[in-house]
Amino acid sequence: MSNELQSAFKEITDIRALPSDIVLEALQSALVSAYRKDTGASSAQAIEAEIDPDSGRAKVFVEKEVVDDVMTDATEVTLERARFYNPEAQLHDIVMVQVEHTTRSFGRIAAQTAKQVILQKIREAERNALYDEFINREGDLITGTVQSTNAKKVTLSLGRAEADLPRPHQIPGERYRTHEKIRVFVVEVTKSNRGPQILVSRAHRSMLRRLLEYEVPEIYNGQVEIKNIAREAGHRSKVAVAALQDGIDPVGACVGMRGIRIQNIVKELHNEKIDVIEWNNDAVAFISKALSPARVTGVYLDDDPIDGKTAVVLVPDDQLSLAIGREGQNARLAAKLTGWRIDIKSVTETVQGALDNLEIPPLDSLAERHADLIAEALRIMEKKRLELAVMPEEYKSLARLAGLVEQLLQEQRDEAHKIYLQQREAARSILAPQLFELPLDVLAVSQEVLDILEPFGNIGEVMLICAVDEELISRKFADLEGEEERSGEPMAELRAALDIINAADLDQLLAEAFSIEEDEAEEAATDEAVEAQAEEPLVDETAEETVAEAEEAEAGQPEVMLDAFGQPVAAGRSDEGMVASGEAEAVTAKPPATVATPVVEAEKQQGASSDEVHYAEDEGEREFELDRQKGKQQRRKDRQRRRQLVLDEESGEVIAKRRRKGGRGSWDEETWEDYDY
Repeated sequence: MSNELQSAFKEITDIRALPSDIVLEALQSALVSAYRKDTGASSAQAIEAEIDPDSGRAKVFVEKEVVDDVMTDATEVTLERARFYNPEAQLHDIVMVQVEHTTRSFGRIAAQTAKQVILQKIREAERNALYDEFINREGDLITGTVQSTNAKKVTLSLGRAEADLPRPHQIPGERYRTHEKIRVFVVEVTKSNRGPQILVSRAHRSMLRRLLEYEVPEIYNGQVEIKNIAREAGHRSKVAVAALQDGIDPVGACVGMRGIRIQNIVKELHNEKIDVIEWNNDAVAFISKALSPARVTGVYLDDDPIDGKTAVVLVPDDQLSLAIGREGQNARLAAKLTGWRIDIKSVTETVQGALDNLEIPPLDSLAERHADLIAEALRIMEKKRLELAVMPEEYKSLARLAGLVEQLLQEQRDEAHKIYLQQREAARSILAPQLFELPLDVLAVSQEVLDILEPFGNIGEVMLICAVDEELISRKFADLEGEEERSGEPMAELRAALDIINAADLDQLLAEAFSIEEDEAEEAATDEAVEAQAEEPLVDETAEETVAEAEEAEAGQPEVMLDAFGQPVAAGRSDEGMVASGEAEAVTAKPPATVATPVVEAEKQQGASSDEVHYAEDEGEREFELDRQKGKQQRRKDRQRRRQLVLDEESGEVIAKRRRKGGRGSWDEETWEDYDY
């Protein structure tokens, strides 16, 4: 390779931090583009360029057809010359032939095109290299330097790239100074035309996980496992850890000698309080520890098959505010850590409620079996009413009675759940299996009713709930009935729709539902393909502008115009023809700019709107869930418009009417096909 080319290659590879083969590939692509621009070759004609690494000499090969008599040298070649490059070439074959064309003969426009293509390819390779570098660090900690701050985000410098730290991902109360080095958690790395977009966070709960892995060798080595983390950045966090090896104290390993390990993490997180709790498979013991530093008297679990898991926690009166925490923070973090809804009660509150309802089952049995304890509780409660001093032994008596009350209530709940499950199994055995595969949008009910029934998932579950506990659905419809006057009650509307389903042929109705789901999946795939095609990167704007400027500069020189037979046109051509030619050239040059403008504007709008997105973990999950629900509702409305179940009064049979699309992307006249079930 020549000295000039070697020095240019070395300079580019050192400054851009790119391998030499990528730079060489960019130069070859630039030669191809320059040749096309200089000769006006068609885009359908294959052109290749090679550069000798030793001498730096460039060779251009062009696809040509083998003919007897060459009429157009740009696309045809003789058999003798073709066999010089391909000994097996025959007439009318397509071969790659080296052209007698050197880079020195390129015009100014071709040279500008080659320059811009090289710059564009190098920038693209640089963006890809940066993306490959940081995508591997996704989910890890990284140190950045504060470059700029504003009301919406903090921009960090990561060396050759920049990262965004949005406000929802910042620790509340933390201030960032320019040129300050901070550690952040890489949440997401996405590829864009402006390089990798790196989203970092200091409020993400996984940042606490990574800090624990760095500070605690037992976690990094796999001797201690982090089971779960509940975090409210800047305020308090709870971490559940478990030992995977005998003889290791997981909490002590995380805290360290004299708390040195956990204190390093606390300082890094702006003095955030961190509670380290030992994991326990027993839910009662785990919930008791999760509410620390509060002392817990008792935990009573209620695993309701409908409402989910709820834990009733009894605490002493002096521990009630500590268990709940400031603005409910301690109870909220404990619920996130354990996965149970937590209902905290004081001992006095529970005892007073029991004494007021001693005549109601199952509390009526307490008067017979624990009469002395109830009498003692009445005496103590009277002392509290009179604001007299209550001894610790008396509080223990109250705690004992409160435990007995909650135990009776838990037994009653367990018995009710057992009966409910038995009734559910009996009702399920009667219903057809196809009902549990039918989507809810088959029901001929209003959109408001469908939204309320959404958690049940399918028609079979709705029928099952109606058979076991119809009051449950009635309670869900209570708010809907009070909003506005309707033609009929929602329950009556639901019963009528379920009667139509029971009278229909379930197999054919299920096949109809699956066919519409397949149509929607096909439409979604087509829409995604169209969007992906629309988002293909365009040629760099700077390259287009530079080439356009070069073309304008060349426009001032005399131009030799050829007619249809390739002969020069006479100079005495009318001005009208020249004007017409100029208008035609302007018209042909206009569409590319018209096509590029909306894409560029969309990219600008997308870049502007990306700064306004809230990146907080909980908020992001809620927004994602709302978008998912909106998408479900829209698809359900579309299916309802295309399918409807009605009862034919003349024949007494259920008829499914379905409107089909006449073509992709547009609706033909509405045609309805009847299916008898």
